[in-house]
Amino acid sequence: MTHIEVWLMALALAMDCFAVSMASGIIFKRFMPRQMLVMVLLFGLFQALNPLLGWLGTELFRDLIESIDHWIAFGILAFLGVRMIMDSFKEEEKKSFNPRRMKVIVTLAVATSIDALAVGISFSCMGYSSLVPLLYPLAAIGAVSSLMTALGLWIGVRFGRAFAERLRAELWGGLVLIAIGVKVLMEHLAE
Repeated sequence: MTHIEVWLMALALAMDCFAVSMASGIIFKRFMPRQMLVMVLLFGLFQALNPLLGWLGTELFRDLIESIDHWIAFGILAFLGVRMIMDSFKEEEKKSFNPRRMKVIVTLAVATSIDALAVGISFSCMGYSSLVPLLYPLAAIGAVSSLMTALGLWIGVRFGRAFAERLRAELWGGLVLIAIGVKVLMEHLAE
């Protein structure tokens, strides 16, 4: 993957963090530095850790999937992209969670990083066969997720619900994931 693709993938994965943190900022209604810092750090950590776990799990079965790995990477990225696009058109139901509580923050961090676990599987299918080259995308994913979480919290507190509804972050993130999946497939089929 090129540097641009790594950062675009990181940005696409961070859209869930951005949307959830914006909703949390709306609930906070004012800046709460301790809770916000914890959220920023945990969202970035889980977004970086889950692709590593997905990659490690897939590396165990590398010999079995090597001939179809490009199709797996395309399928996972396309599925996640389509799901994000579909979610962007759903009405947001009333949220009854309290993002001021640590248990809720950890739950949100895990929930927003599930897609990153699947991306870790696609990393293995894209040819990342050792940990060292994987560190760059993992760091990018963690950093972008933390930054987007901070931005979402700030926007949620500052501008509230009206701005959040018009942004459609999940739609754009889904389109980026699909585009990267198509590129992986096309590159392999062109070989």
